[in-house]
Amino acid sequence: MTSTASAPRLEKITPGNFETATGIRVRPEQEFAVSPVMRSLAEAYVHPPGVAWPRLIVDGDRPVGFLMAFLDIDWRADGGGLLRSGLWRLNIAADAQGEGYGRFAVESVAAELRRRGTKELYVTWHEGPDGPAEFYLRLGFRRTGELSDGETVGVLDLD
Repeated sequence: MTSTASAPRLEKITPGNFETATGIRVRPEQEFAVSPVMRSLAEAYVHPPGVAWPRLIVDGDRPVGFLMAFLDIDWRADGGGLLRSGLWRLNIAADAQGEGYGRFAVESVAAELRRRGTKELYVTWHEGPDGPAEFYLRLGFRRTGELSDGETVGVLDLD
């Protein structure tokens, strides 16, 4: 990470930082792989309270990204009761990539899930040359062999 006087932190999305959060943009070649923050916040709103955990990533006064975790969501389309938690969205601002904020985001979600007693952190990603597969694999995720809406499913053991 770049050296700053402060460490990165997560902030709840509030009326005071909503515009900042929705202004986070990834690199143009990455837009196929992640939804815009506005869509993520809309999805958080339409799910039952407590399912989505959206946060702005800030370093000092600099907004550097957005993450949204999912908490105990039924993974099966048929409502079969397979509950999973993990990283739903990760948008690191184009000018902040490569500075360790993505790792910070994943570690922050992992810490929150551990605090809640969760043993695995799930994520999905688009494969391809501009996709995030290598990022997640470097952090210790492994492919499960599943696909979800055409995306690769990965899991990180939290034990």
